[in-house]
Amino acid sequence: MRNRSRPTVRDVAAAAGVSPMTVSRVLNRSPLVAPETADRVREVMEQVGFRLNQSARNLRQGRTTTMIGLVVDDIANPFYASLGREVEQVAERHDALLVVASCGSDLARERRVVTTLLDRGLDGLLMYPTAGDHGYLSEELLEKRPVVLLGRRPSGLDTDAVGVDNVGAAMRAVLHLFDHGHRRIGLVGYGRAESGDDPNADHRLGRIEGYRRGLASAGIGYDPDLVRLRCAGVNEAATAVRELLALPDPPTALFAMNNRMTVGALRVLGAGLGGVALVGFDDFELADVFDPPITVVAPDPGEMGRRAAEILFARLGGDERPIERTTLGAVLIARGSGELRPRSRP
Repeated sequence: MRNRSRPTVRDVAAAAGVSPMTVSRVLNRSPLVAPETADRVREVMEQVGFRLNQSARNLRQGRTTTMIGLVVDDIANPFYASLGREVEQVAERHDALLVVASCGSDLARERRVVTTLLDRGLDGLLMYPTAGDHGYLSEELLEKRPVVLLGRRPSGLDTDAVGVDNVGAAMRAVLHLFDHGHRRIGLVGYGRAESGDDPNADHRLGRIEGYRRGLASAGIGYDPDLVRLRCAGVNEAATAVRELLALPDPPTALFAMNNRMTVGALRVLGAGLGGVALVGFDDFELADVFDPPITVVAPDPGEMGRRAAEILFARLGGDERPIERTTLGAVLIARGSGELRPRSRP
């Protein structure tokens, strides 16, 4: 069993001291197996790392519909909703079924979700992965099924990917604020402040790095007092903005690292933004109805979903070209909040 990449039903049967037919009945929850025998078989399955090859089972049972999965951080986020809508349209054109799940930026939860989906017979997988090591996506688990990553390229996995130029987009946001007279530009976001890793390996690091490069390009020194990271959501972002505005020398402009951070800032700034300029990363619904409307640097989530889905279905169709890495740009949408100029001070 150690010399095989994956234990079989016969391996489990031999280790449990039962017949392969008994193992098959346990897998199918047959009432013909005594409870104590079923428990012993399941315990052996856990010990040897047995997983049912659901894809092969589907073929035996006659299922021919292609089924793909999409795993994202938060399906309630408008960014992921737009991405998923485009993936679904591509899947419909290929007469395929789409299964969507979220992991909430929890690597352990992501692993459980992805493993379960693959064991249930997915033909291919699209992932907007959580930061961390994705070595768990081994060849044995994937079983030659294609995977396309969205947004970031984590360590431990070498596969097709569609990402965003996060560094360039964040630089553009900071320089836009600089061009409108701002020299005290705060950062509200999440992740860690270090940027020694490849900034394209993690979209959070890329946006932090872009913020720093934007300041450097404008001749502004990096001031850690103007940076608030590790915000888990809207409420934490609002707290971070209150802290920044309470500084003796507060920022005159803010760059928010995603749309949830932007919403948190708006909860504090209120109507008119208190004269504080604001540029957010990622667009969101109703951004154009605020006073002033919200300026954003926005990648196109629909384009990302479409490109990734097309790559996945090409792989499913037998495309064996080298791994494809696509980087999409972001557009700065100037609506008013990022064009406010600093107020004169007494």
